[in-house]
Amino acid sequence: MTTTLNIQNLKCHGCANTIRKRLSELDDVTEVTVNNEHHSVTFDHSQDTTITDVSRLLSQLGYPIIGENNSFGKKAKSFVSCAIGRID
Repeated sequence: MTTTLNIQNLKCHGCANTIRKRLSELDDVTEVTVNNEHHSVTFDHSQDTTITDVSRLLSQLGYPIIGENNSFGKKAKSFVSCAIGRID
């Protein structure tokens, strides 16, 4: 299956690098694509439960799904994730 999630706080290639790297570490996730222009993440997976795992990880990184709470803490986390992605 291929799933696309629209996310918040996506700013640049640093964010995209962190998201690609971290999502690719999940067991059932392959072919991760991040689209900065559309603020979306697309990935392949075989189990429906993977979507929940991906959503949870994105939120922990500071990139909650559109419609989820986007607290100040999550916004701050996204800047840290962005900086890490620029270094890698």
